[in-house]
Amino acid sequence: MLSDVRCLTNPDWVFEELPRHVDRLSRERLAGAGRDQDSLRRILSTARFPAGIPLHLAPDGDDAALRPNRPLADGLTLYLEARAAAAEQLGRPADDATLQIGLELGPEPVFVAWIDAGHTTRLPGEAVPPPLGQSAAAVRHWIEARIAQEIPTADDRLETARAAARAYALRAAAPNTLRAYRASIRAWCAWSERHALPCLPARGPDIAAFLAAERGRGMSPTTLDLRRAALTYLHRLADCPVPTQDSAVAATQAGIRRDAAARGHAPKPKRAAALDVLQALLAEIDLASLAGVRDRALLLIGFIGAMRRSELAAIRIEHVTQEARGLTLRLPLSKGDRQGAGVDIALPYTGSDLCPVRAYLAWIERAGLAEGPVFRRVFVPPKRPFALTRGEPVIGSEALSDRSVARVVQHYAAKAGFDPSEFGGHSLKRGALTTGMRNQVHPSRLKRLGRHKSYAPLDHYLEHGDAFEDHPLKNLL
Repeated sequence: MLSDVRCLTNPDWVFEELPRHVDRLSRERLAGAGRDQDSLRRILSTARFPAGIPLHLAPDGDDAALRPNRPLADGLTLYLEARAAAAEQLGRPADDATLQIGLELGPEPVFVAWIDAGHTTRLPGEAVPPPLGQSAAAVRHWIEARIAQEIPTADDRLETARAAARAYALRAAAPNTLRAYRASIRAWCAWSERHALPCLPARGPDIAAFLAAERGRGMSPTTLDLRRAALTYLHRLADCPVPTQDSAVAATQAGIRRDAAARGHAPKPKRAAALDVLQALLAEIDLASLAGVRDRALLLIGFIGAMRRSELAAIRIEHVTQEARGLTLRLPLSKGDRQGAGVDIALPYTGSDLCPVRAYLAWIERAGLAEGPVFRRVFVPPKRPFALTRGEPVIGSEALSDRSVARVVQHYAAKAGFDPSEFGGHSLKRGALTTGMRNQVHPSRLKRLGRHKSYAPLDHYLEHGDAFEDHPLKNLL
């Protein structure tokens, strides 16, 4: 996002002229934003300047106020173009936290680039101190840089070993968890900046107010738990006192959960795609299409293997071994595998139309895959100019995201006449375990199928039937 937006002349005149320089959608957003600085930065960070505007380099020194100096580029239409151009001209990575891009609003808008004087050059792998007491922007840059820290090449130096230890410690959390933490920390930084509150270290009452404000925006108690966990992570990473344990925070969170329950907003798990539901979803697949062959394999493997969406997205051909009785699928990483030892999942031949092995082999053969991710994007390239028809479907090289896996399930749920919002990435695993329960499979075998360390989380994945029909004492009285 733009680091700063400043008016160089009469603000009334600027705000009267600014709309004519941006695209229609941005004009509409500006009309409803007033002159709030934070809203203005957000809108202009994504606005398009159709006529193109120049990029200048701000002067060096302490007086880094936005004043045009050396021209760097011209004809830029977006903030991201300006950032890329500045990075190229200054010989810096586009994601360099010290590179700042602002916007001057005068007779004509001008992008301005400068290097944040508060940042200093450090040796590769050297620890960057946490920005305690600094701006929310500095905290955002610091946490992004820390999470993206690479493991340095070993060179028998103590500093390198310490940098490697920090990088390995960051990898203790799953990538999906880190993505969620980053989003929550960005939300906190934006909120604290908007209300001129200290961002790091934060204060307990301020975090309680933040959680209440997020609840007011419609965030669920589960999301707020994640917000709180992310702020705990931020403060522990910065090695400073953790304010999320403050009694005000705990009481606020407990009150939010109670209020949500009283209003009937208790969290509802995704519907189980049990065998009957799975068959309904499979019946909607067009096996004449490339995507249809892929989706059939995805649904059947996810069901038979009782797999999470992230596990499905991570399957690689190198991890699949074909044997006489079926396939053995090796998961190097799994949510339940805290030690990283790897997990083997058996996918047996079933001798029916619902065989996951046949579905997998059909997809691999149809797609012509020999290595890499199993489940990939299938798309049709844009039609070439003057072409009468669009091209043939193309298979991407990257794996589907875990969210794409969930969207596949929801797509066929909608086609089968179900409410797609009731389904998600957990539907396949819940469906597998629920189907096993309905067929009186012993809980120990279900626990092993679900790869759970104990029986406690197993019940969360089971979808119980009619409470009256299945009452254990119904026929005893």
